[in-house]
Amino acid sequence: MTTSEEISALLVAKFGTDPEALGPDVPLHRLRLDSLALEELRLLIEDRLDVDLEDTVLTSRDTLGRLIEAVQVKVAA
Repeated sequence: MTTSEEISALLVAKFGTDPEALGPDVPLHRLRLDSLALEELRLLIEDRLDVDLEDTVLTSRDTLGRLIEAVQVKVAA
């Protein structure tokens, strides 16, 4: 699975996100991810992909594409 697929799968399974709503330009707040949900998602991503996102700053105004890009940078490091 790619990083994008992993994150999409987490959003669908853990947050009940409609798979049809996912796209790189979709702001995270449109996926109903507030600051608490973003923190939970961060922890899930860290666990699933064995990556440290502690210093990655994302808000609900960022897009899904920005989130995926930030995670890919950490995975590649």
